[in-house]
Amino acid sequence: MKFVKREDIKDGMRLAKPIYNKKGVLLYERDSKLTRQSIESVRNFGLIGVYVLEPAEPLPPMTEEDIEIEKFQIISEFTLMDELMNMNKTGKSPRIRYLAESYITQFSRYSHPVNFVQNLRGAEDYVFKHSSNVAILCTLICSRLGLRYEEKTDTILAALVHDVGKLNIPSDIIKKEELDEEDIAQMKACELNGQNIIDKAFTATPAIRRTMIQAYRHMEAFDTGSEKDGAKMVKSAKILVVANMFDDLTAMSAHKEPMSYISALKFLMSNPEWFDPEIVKGLIKSVSFLGEGTSVELSNGEKALVLADNPDNLLKPMVLVFSTNTIIDLARSTIYEGLEVVDTMKTLDERYVMDSDAIRKLKSGT
Repeated sequence: MKFVKREDIKDGMRLAKPIYNKKGVLLYERDSKLTRQSIESVRNFGLIGVYVLEPAEPLPPMTEEDIEIEKFQIISEFTLMDELMNMNKTGKSPRIRYLAESYITQFSRYSHPVNFVQNLRGAEDYVFKHSSNVAILCTLICSRLGLRYEEKTDTILAALVHDVGKLNIPSDIIKKEELDEEDIAQMKACELNGQNIIDKAFTATPAIRRTMIQAYRHMEAFDTGSEKDGAKMVKSAKILVVANMFDDLTAMSAHKEPMSYISALKFLMSNPEWFDPEIVKGLIKSVSFLGEGTSVELSNGEKALVLADNPDNLLKPMVLVFSTNTIIDLARSTIYEGLEVVDTMKTLDERYVMDSDAIRKLKSGT
């Protein structure tokens, strides 16, 4: 599966992820072949691009859990859109707390890493889909870290509303592929004004504003290379920072190519002074990074297939090396010291196609 920008979409490409209209109605299923008409629809919807399958790539299976999560994403995104637009217009959002609680109900029950799915975004719905994804990540991380219900709810609320100011960014700036200094300054002004909108909507719950402001100042310092604020950050702000950055790095954007999940994780881990290691560990326990059947590149240049993950060291799973057709356990440090996963494969042209039963037989030696 790979991401293709809108201008590079061609007839015959197969969709890896479904396309819905603005009311949440399914228009194009996974594995649908794109035609001139569907490509025009993609452009009319304002999508930045689509995820497509490689020419010979089979349609990845979806579990009942994956389908359930996808449905929740779609419904919650449209609910959030209504709430944020109402908050931006009136300063009130009567249903936002109920929405936050629905994220807790949906994602707090998973005791294992879930398949976190990046969604298709356009200029008009980027804020809603980004904020919804950040809320999902915050919910998962909060659960892994054992936060109290009240702390969890405040963190998710901050995630849902933290970008409300971006709704006032002029559409011509949002659609630009290259931004000048004036554009950036106008965007920052809208973001700052979002703090006033949040103040008005959450006068009775200052914890939400504190979380959002601390996270904003922290990321502003990171982006500009300034010294970070010396004040101690609350845990909810640290969680929001990690979740926000992970989604930013891995989501499609008009301004940059998305990172793989592994590359984004390595980025977070390489900056522990900015992204709290405890929170990053919570992210690792929340999201499936190297599940069974993932094609990967190793640090010695070899390509391999993940047979079993390693909860103690994500980058050292059990793998099947393609070139030698041998199984090695990278966790055996005395033998494979220094050898680890560098990244997931960017192209699947050299992949092995293997189902779950075959993987289980390989692991058991039968």
